[in-house]
Amino acid sequence: MATVAELLQPVEADLDALLADLRSLIGAGHPILQAAAEHLFAAGGKRLRPGLVLLISRAISPDGELSARHRRLAEITEMIHTASLVHDDVVDGAATRRGVATVHSRFNHRVAVLAGDFLFAQASWHLANLDNLEVVKLLSRVIMDLADGEVKQGLFRYDTGQSFESYLEKSYCKTASLMANSARAAGVLSALPPEQLDALYRFGRELGLAFQVVDDILDFTGSDQQLGKPAASDLASGYLTAPAFYALEERPQLAGLIEREFSQEGDLEQALALVRGCEAIPRSRALAEGFARQAYEAIEWLAPSDPRSALRAVPEYVLSRLY
Repeated sequence: MATVAELLQPVEADLDALLADLRSLIGAGHPILQAAAEHLFAAGGKRLRPGLVLLISRAISPDGELSARHRRLAEITEMIHTASLVHDDVVDGAATRRGVATVHSRFNHRVAVLAGDFLFAQASWHLANLDNLEVVKLLSRVIMDLADGEVKQGLFRYDTGQSFESYLEKSYCKTASLMANSARAAGVLSALPPEQLDALYRFGRELGLAFQVVDDILDFTGSDQQLGKPAASDLASGYLTAPAFYALEERPQLAGLIEREFSQEGDLEQALALVRGCEAIPRSRALAEGFARQAYEAIEWLAPSDPRSALRAVPEYVLSRLY
């Protein structure tokens, strides 16, 4: 199965240019914030989100070339994503991300919160300068959704009474909204008709949901090395995800362990055994496969090209992380 780097190969040079640009865009600020931002971009993420924007932009471009505004949109997407990670890490108290010390553990909480704010503010400024109100609305919505998802996640900790819908809604806010709205924004900048804009949005939304459900499954099945954090850390923190919801249906005794916040010796181990010992993981896998299939189908209309082939391989890549 292809790696992310292989999938993003048609836009590899674009991504290199994007990183160089991000450094100069952010470099104009305060030295500490600059250090924090530099540190993040050096942390070697997969660059999947800006990569998707660049692939879509090339796939819908009449001559396969990228406009300056499409490039800037990809940069803004990465800024928003990175800002959300900085704040996520502060909220979760994570010491590392992708094996690199998080901003708040390397500097301090205050700097991390400000660095995240700084990146959101930078993204908003560059967004406004695209001079396209529709795109401003789409990406401002993403920034709202990210905050909304983080708040909802905190409110529903250890709450076994929440609905599966609320979990999907939170997953949309935290992961899929950025993919969906930035995909649609690329189409807006290319003046595509409404049904194609809807299709791009659907591609990003379904892909984002598949991505999140796969992450949620890996929290139960992955090793600490694979995850870059301790296994079952979501459940231990009281965040209920698809496997936990399905397990609650099949193993009602799980509810008691969650509600007492795994306060007794062996509670977490017992909860893990309950989730792993029923149909929860296979059912979650089927859910992710359904989202991935819908993402794949959403972009059938794109004209054949290398970027289109890469885009159509992404849903399968997302699922391949499970095996």
